[in-house]
Order: sequence, then structure tokens, then C-alpha cells
Amino acid sequence: MIAPPPDDGDAGRLDDIAGRLGAAAEQYAFQPHSTSVGHVVSIADGVARISGLPGAALSERVTIGEGRPGIVLDLDEDELGVALLDDPDGVHVGDVVVGTGDVLCVPVGDELLGRVVDPLGRPADGGPDWANVEAWPIERPAPPLVDRAAVREPLSTGITAVDALFPIGRGQRELIVGDRGTGKSTLAIDAVLNQRDTGVRCVIVSIGQQSSSVVQLLDRLRRHDALQNTVVVIAPPSSTPGFRFIAPYAGCTIAEYFRDRGEEALIIFDDLTEHAVAYRELALLLRRPPGREAYPGDIFYVHSRLLERGTRLSDRKGGGSLTMLPIAETHAGRISDFIPTNLISITDGQLYLDPMAFDRGVKPAVDVGLSVSRVGGRTQRPAMKAVASKLRLDAARFREIEVFSRFGGRVDASTQRLLARGERIRELLKQGPGRPRSPAQQVALLVALEEGCFDNLATEEVAAHVDRLLAGIAGRSEEFRHALAEGPPPTDDLRRAVRSLLEEA
Repeated sequence: MIAPPPDDGDAGRLDDIAGRLGAAAEQYAFQPHSTSVGHVVSIADGVARISGLPGAALSERVTIGEGRPGIVLDLDEDELGVALLDDPDGVHVGDVVVGTGDVLCVPVGDELLGRVVDPLGRPADGGPDWANVEAWPIERPAPPLVDRAAVREPLSTGITAVDALFPIGRGQRELIVGDRGTGKSTLAIDAVLNQRDTGVRCVIVSIGQQSSSVVQLLDRLRRHDALQNTVVVIAPPSSTPGFRFIAPYAGCTIAEYFRDRGEEALIIFDDLTEHAVAYRELALLLRRPPGREAYPGDIFYVHSRLLERGTRLSDRKGGGSLTMLPIAETHAGRISDFIPTNLISITDGQLYLDPMAFDRGVKPAVDVGLSVSRVGGRTQRPAMKAVASKLRLDAARFREIEVFSRFGGRVDASTQRLLARGERIRELLKQGPGRPRSPAQQVALLVALEEGCFDNLATEEVAAHVDRLLAGIAGRSEEFRHALAEGPPPTDDLRRAVRSLLEEA
């Protein structure tokens, strides 16, 4: 059956459409476009071997299959080694791999404060997606020396054993090292809790930590109203090694956003031993030559390029700072293990937590002999420096004499006085988690120690008198507390006022 011819109206509309299409085709500039693709050859344990993509670069971000992210870590003659950054169950041999020509980026901005994110910057707390954030590369060069300034301002942790003996400055990198279960994470989190009213932005990077530990961390932050000032980056132990490997770099970029705006930032890496294990796993899967303890030869560079990003910027660059408190784990108290010694050589000091002291109930279990702050001494306030100048020496002498006295030898009267004073110093430095002390309270405690206010007390009575003194200082006027903490070395009038607080109690 032959269709009837269109009427004149239909023919006119068809001619009009054809004319418009022809005009548009004449104006369109046709350009050749090509896309380089590869294919998955093999996949195992979170690492894929890729054929194709001859123009791929090291650290380039690629997408696999349905858009799953990966990062190029190995360039062979015929194949690429790609670390998967998401669940590998959805990746199969033969899947198409497309190069992006870009590096891995993470969102940054104030909108991340109070949130829990993964190393790719995706919300991990069930909250809404980001509405107005920037994207910065997770790998950024460390500031050059000409853009850095000396570390001069203190970062108060609220922990007397740290602020008095091993002070930390804004822009410093202080390693926290010790055996498992000695309070490393607790000490670092207490430092974060003490920043909630100081304007210091905090980032906590949890690498390979159990879900229960992360839940406890978030609960502590919420109970102390510190989560709203903190970004938590989590890479669970069940994630791929590539996912855990990029976590500290992503967290560092998030913290650098605040530093580069002229603000103060603090970042916790919990912990870099797990990060080193993740990188060792990646390196062995990529068939790189193993070195000491099966770690690859560039493990030092992996951590140095991360920790060198912590610094204080010069006023010309905004004057912001990024303070780092990386955590490392030792085994059986061996501080000379491979990863801890690497990190000690990179950082500006270390806080070593003694497992034997921890077992005896000394918390925080900071070892006076093996801990050091190579920068923070210049940041101490004059009042704190004046009252803490002899404290470390007394604590170190007590440690040595205590060890000697355990052998049962006789000690003279002067040595007994040193032992008695050392026991009171140890009691004074004990501090429970989540109970930060203000600078005024810390100075008052050390003034009372210098004045001999604890000398005639039994050791078990020291803690009660410490609590009374702390409460008394908290109840004094703002002017008194400011003069005690921020002023010059305590005057005779201030010392008498501290003594009177204990006498009144």
C-alpha cells in the first residue's frame, strides 16, 4: 500500500528542520577525539594489573569498570600496577580502565568540620553530601624553607607531663611512640580536646583501627563538644591497602586548607605503623624488591614527604601553622624498631610511653629519659619555663635513683629526700583522660611543688590536694589566672596566693 503524499504544511516544516540542521552542521568544527583505555589483566588483594594506557603517569587516578577509583603505583614495560581504592568485589578481569589525566583529589573546606569522611572525601557518617567545597590534590609539595617561620607559639595540650617537660609548639612534629595499649591514642585525643576553645582546627586520621575504637573516639569528641571543631578521616582495617595508604595524605590536605588560610591546625595520624604495613602490603603485591623487615626501600620517603608538610608559615604566607602528632607502635618496648626510628629521625621530638610505668598506674606514662622536644622549649611561656626548669632534671634523677634503690642497697638521707620528692612529682603529673589542665592550673601546681607544699604529705594524699588546688585556681578571677599563666615568672605575691589556696583547702 502506497502512503499518501504529505500536504504542503508538512513539507514546509520538514524543509525548515533540514535547513536548520544543515546550517548547524556547517558551523560545527569537527575535531578528532580519542580516548586511551586499558583492560584489567589480573586482580588480587586490592591490586590490579592493567594492560594498555601507554600514556598513564605515576600517581594518576584511573577509573575501572563502573567508575571505581584506582591510583597508578607501578609502571612496567607492558602493564600498570593499580591500587584499588574501593571495594574490589565489583572489579573483574577484562573490565575497561580509563585514565583521567589527573591526580587523586579530596574535598576541603569548613563544611567538613564535625564530619566523618573516608580518604576519598566521601561522607562516612550518613550525613549529606558536600554543597560548597573545593578539591585539592592529596599529594602536595611541602612548603619551601623561604616560606617557613620559626616555631614560637605554644600548643597547649592540657597535659602537665607534656606542657611542662616536653612542650609542643604550633608547627612542630612530635612523635608519640610506645607499645600497644599504653595510652598513645588517649594522649593525642586529649590534645585535640584541649583545642576546642582555642581556634585550632583538628584533623584525626584513623588508619586500620578497629570500628570499636573509632566509635569510642567519636563518643569522646561529642561528650567534650570537640567534634564540631574536628574532621575525622577513617580507613578501616577491612579496606584495601591502597585505601589505607592514601588516608594520611588526604587528611594532611584537609588540614593544610586551614593552615593556608592563616589558621592554626593540628593533625593526628593514628597510626603510621599501620600505614607502613599497608604500604608494605602494596609493595609486595606489586612485586617490588623487599628490604629490611620486608619493607620497600622507599618507606622512609613515604613518611618524610608526608611529615615535611607540617610547619609554620611565614607572615608573608599568612602565618598559619600545621602541627603534627603522628603515632607509632613499638613491640616489647623496642624503640629501635625500623619504623619508629625512621619517624624519630624525621620528627622534631618524641614522647615515649613506658609500658612498665603504665602497668604501675602512671598515666600518662611519659618516659622522662627517652622523650624529648627539640623545638618546643622555645615556645614555653615565661611563667611555665621558670617553674618547670628544674622539674625534668628532678624527674630524671628520681628515675635513676629509683631503679638503683630496687636492688636493696642503702641510701643516705639526701637520696631519700630525692626519692620522696620524685614520688610526689610522679603523683602530681598523673592525669586522667579527658581532664585537661589550663596553663594557670599547671603553673600553680609547679609553684606549689617548688614551695614544698606537698613535701609533708603522704604520697596517697597528693592527688586530693592537687584536685583542691585545681578547683581553687578555677574559681579565681580571670585576671589572676592570666597573670599566673601569661605573665612573667611568678612573683612572691602570686606564690603566696597559691600557698594560701592550699592552706584554705
